[in-house]
Amino acid sequence: MSFDALPVLDISLAQNPETKPAFLDDLRDALLDVGFLYIKNTGIDASLIHDVIEQGKAFFALPEDKKLEIQMKKQPSFLGYNLLGGETTAHRTDWREQIDLSTPHPLPDPKKDPPYHNLLAPNQWPDPTFLPAFRPTYESYISAMSALSRAFTSLIAESLSLPPTAFDRFFDTDQQHKLKIVKYPDVSSLSNGETQGVGPHKDSKLTSYLLQVPPHTGLQAQNLKGEWIDCPPKDGTFVVAIGQGLEALTRGVCKSTAHRVLSPAAGLGPRFSVPFFQGVSYDATFETVDVPARILKMRDERLAARGGGQGGDGVEFTFAKGKYKHLGEAALANRVKSHPDVGEAWYPDLLAEIRRDEAAEANAKADVKADGKSDDKAKRPPPPRDADAGKEQLVNGEKARIEVESREMLTAQGATA
Repeated sequence: MSFDALPVLDISLAQNPETKPAFLDDLRDALLDVGFLYIKNTGIDASLIHDVIEQGKAFFALPEDKKLEIQMKKQPSFLGYNLLGGETTAHRTDWREQIDLSTPHPLPDPKKDPPYHNLLAPNQWPDPTFLPAFRPTYESYISAMSALSRAFTSLIAESLSLPPTAFDRFFDTDQQHKLKIVKYPDVSSLSNGETQGVGPHKDSKLTSYLLQVPPHTGLQAQNLKGEWIDCPPKDGTFVVAIGQGLEALTRGVCKSTAHRVLSPAAGLGPRFSVPFFQGVSYDATFETVDVPARILKMRDERLAARGGGQGGDGVEFTFAKGKYKHLGEAALANRVKSHPDVGEAWYPDLLAEIRRDEAAEANAKADVKADGKSDDKAKRPPPPRDADAGKEQLVNGEKARIEVESREMLTAQGATA
């Protein structure tokens, strides 16, 4: 089963006992089949949304020297401003300008806290004499979106016949959540002919909530046929992306979907957006939640209907088998990989390790290509006797992959970035 448009779910239906069961059914179908959806009637005040958009645009209109006062590489927290082209996805430059903010935390104690606690830190705020309303606007927005994300995660749990508190143990009491304010210039502003606003990727944690500023399109989600489906702005909605962490926690029931952003066409002007990322405890050592058998059966039926595969999106699964004990270690490595300038300034040893690993991986792939075969070919089972047997073999193989990734990658021996 594939999709050619995103479902739109009305959260207000979950507040009414008469309409909530049907809402939860629709939510479960969206999680199983798409992993990318619009939500509306969220309760976030329209005036706050307006202020968030206007203050975001005002930030990018500041003189460059004022923005550079809070450049990300000045602190080890990966919070702050990034120049155009300052981040990479899938080893290619993302042509966007952005500022990263989060739920505020005090500075960690370097004598007793692990390095990944550097991610928990105060924000770098723009000069209030230039933007006096910026900080209070975004502190209010982060607070409102934090509450929305927790409420929606509880609804996800209920849609899977789990208690609404099923995911609570993965959150800190003072849980950090993050957001970006992003400006994508149109291609006429780029001298290199590139159109990658942000490359194909999947969000890594549980859920993300994208506020798109109309009228620009550019966001696309990839369906199971490999087609890129436009996700245009819709008034009064957020686009929710299911993260790989939630996919693994639920043993593949909640589908994480690849998505990307194309730069606006020449003459359209910049595109603005504000993605909010629901956080998870950096100290967590994960295990899967106990998904009921009937829900797992629904997952298996979906796998069988699409021939056993989740779709060849080519996006790396952001879990490291056996490498990390805590989510925070993987999160820090992931940030260093995306922002090598911060890595060079604050984490040179970790950056060097990442580059060695990437070089080794690239060499291994080159060797396989040169040989014209991979080690997997020698391990392939004999061809099935008929088409039905072949389909069953694919389904069973995909089920095994999901179980292994969920069990091994979300234990003390593996964590998500």
